[in-house]
Amino acid sequence: MASRVTYHRLRVFNLVMFVLHALQGLAVLLLTTDFALPVTSSFVQFDAMTGTLAPRLNTLLELPIGPLVALFFFLSAVAHLAVSLPTIFEWYTRNLGRGINRARWIEYAVSSSVMIVVISMLVGIYDGVLLLMIALLNAMMILFGLLMELHNQTTRRTNWTSFWFGSLAGLGPWIAIAIFLVGAGSGAGEVPTFVYWIFGSLFVFFNLFAINMVLQYKKVGPWRDYLYGERVYIILSLVAKSLLAWQVFAGTLRPV
Repeated sequence: MASRVTYHRLRVFNLVMFVLHALQGLAVLLLTTDFALPVTSSFVQFDAMTGTLAPRLNTLLELPIGPLVALFFFLSAVAHLAVSLPTIFEWYTRNLGRGINRARWIEYAVSSSVMIVVISMLVGIYDGVLLLMIALLNAMMILFGLLMELHNQTTRRTNWTSFWFGSLAGLGPWIAIAIFLVGAGSGAGEVPTFVYWIFGSLFVFFNLFAINMVLQYKKVGPWRDYLYGERVYIILSLVAKSLLAWQVFAGTLRPV
């Protein structure tokens, strides 16, 4: 178990992360335009003219992207502040001492699902049902991370079943996004270049979270200390959210 000094530094670190996330969320809200993308449905309806069932495209709502980007910053800010509060901090550090962080996985299940929805919409995935499935698959990936830590509380040797199931679930949204990127083709209607940068950079960072978990369980170098891996998770979360937010801002949200 880490010393009290280490836990104290971790508490300060979480408070710093609270400030950095909250400030970026506020900045996005203050600086963003009203850029929005449609959420659609395409349910089949009877066409009396042809006597057949045919899909009819409807726009359910126009989803403003700026507030959606700010949302994943605010979700992280709330989570970092919460685990720094006295009573919750005791629960947080008690769990860290056992090699598990429930708070991390709960926050990631929500905030990273918002992130993947933003990325999906930027490549042209507007169907509401498909967006819901992408968000749920991503959340399942994260919750398999929680299950990995829960399961290995009771095993003598690391059991990787949850890790591999989570990796499989997490691959689904990225396959869907890649299909839409490739399907956009070239020409006047192609996906803007900044979206490809978002796809590449965020795909890398999402996989770095998995690599961090592997290094923790393999106890490689400084990852022998669970708290080292915890700090890496926190840094990866900040960088991934910041990369997505400001690439989206530069591409679509900045005032003209």
